[in-house]
Amino acid sequence: MEQAPNPGKRKLSEEDTEITKALSSGNASSESTPKRRTLSRTCVHEVAVPNGYVSSKDESIHGTLANPTYTGNMAKCYEFELDPFQSVSVACLERNESVLVSAHTSAGKTAVAEYAIAMSFRDKQRVIYTSPLKALSNQKYRELSHEFTDVGLMTGDVTLQPNASCLVMTTEILRGMLYRGSEVIKEVAWVIFDEIHYMKDRERGVVWEESIIFLPPQIKMVFLSATMSNATEFAEWICNIHKQPCHVVYTDFRPTPLQHYVFPMGGSGLYLVVDENEQFKEDNFMKLQETFSRQKNQAEGNRSGGSKAAGRIARGGTAHAGSDIYKIVKDTLPAINS
Repeated sequence: MEQAPNPGKRKLSEEDTEITKALSSGNASSESTPKRRTLSRTCVHEVAVPNGYVSSKDESIHGTLANPTYTGNMAKCYEFELDPFQSVSVACLERNESVLVSAHTSAGKTAVAEYAIAMSFRDKQRVIYTSPLKALSNQKYRELSHEFTDVGLMTGDVTLQPNASCLVMTTEILRGMLYRGSEVIKEVAWVIFDEIHYMKDRERGVVWEESIIFLPPQIKMVFLSATMSNATEFAEWICNIHKQPCHVVYTDFRPTPLQHYVFPMGGSGLYLVVDENEQFKEDNFMKLQETFSRQKNQAEGNRSGGSKAAGRIARGGTAHAGSDIYKIVKDTLPAINS
């Protein structure tokens, strides 16, 4: 049995090898070396444990609290190799302990949620997947229905297969079930909170807070968040409320390149101002500045032209808006289709 060495403390930093991807192909010479983007697949793991907590997990299969690993039979197999943060999250789930996963959009948090659902199916348990919006619940229902067979949906507008093993619902629906003491809750082993950072919302945040507080202590939770600055404090809060360990798995790895564009009204198209390497594109920014200056001079000239010119501006505005939309769509289509 494993005794938590420092109750309430978090520990562990894991790093995978760095991966370098070329952004352009072809043979590079000393003068024409292709720009490269270095992707560091790093994973930071921490865990908050209640005072006096003793783990009875087999370390040869589950690792330790500070370094969770899993060598048993997987509840779900993937066609791709899991990233470090996904592997650590899966190990935490297999320990039957709550976990907060914080990663950028498109990093692969959904794979962790799907594994929790697969575990519930394997262990003949029920699982609830909550999202902040009805539209997002509908989307997740469609996605999970393609992956799993027994999936239901419960929103304020629609109820489909309420007796399913996996129920997708808004967080408000879950809170209502907890208020009423629904029998469904007694059969649930896992609750997945998608977009848990909504808890910071002044108006709706209380819904997440009450849902977490009112959940029975035997239910384990999976929290998914794109950004959460106080993840450690949140895990300690969960630990104190439910008297169970809560892991934090964080990665700043962004598999999808992030580029920043600016589209000036009436401009010739999109301007890339910050590339995927976080490099400021000064040339494009200067072109953007020239566009703004040209528009400003044109606007001042139109104002000095009197009411007749103002009428032409008003009529041209509608046509101009359509032109701007066309340019945006035209410039973004190659990225969408790639």
